[in-house]
Amino acid sequence: MFQSILVVCVGNICRSVVGERVLRAGLPDCRVGSAGLGAVVGSGADPKTLAAAAARGIDLEGHVARQFGADLAGGYDLILTMEPGHRDDIQRRYPQLSGRVMLFDQWGARTGIPDPHGRPSEAHERAVAQILAAAEGWIARLSPRSAG
Repeated sequence: MFQSILVVCVGNICRSVVGERVLRAGLPDCRVGSAGLGAVVGSGADPKTLAAAAARGIDLEGHVARQFGADLAGGYDLILTMEPGHRDDIQRRYPQLSGRVMLFDQWGARTGIPDPHGRPSEAHERAVAQILAAAEGWIARLSPRSAG
């Protein structure tokens, strides 16, 4: 059973923070964090993502973006990326993490969740909806309730 999950995107201000908060709520016994491959270190959630998430009942307040790295990622059992390219980049740069890296939408399309950063509010709303749908697959599989 996975005890900890790290959710990864690029800036750690849109997709990964939403994924982190949704998985944390759905898997309360699991430690869940997030990071970015090119993080906007120290920043809070993107205002459009914040609004889109709030409309779905997801609180992103207090988030602080942090940079992905081998030391950080090494402390997590499972690393979920928002795009196939992120997964490939991590596996190439950090081969010691390869067995732990999967797609956030692994149990769905496996095509990734497009980055809404810098796009209209509708893109952020779509991304939040896709993250919620993809998180259901992980929660169903990793929840202690599903194991019994």
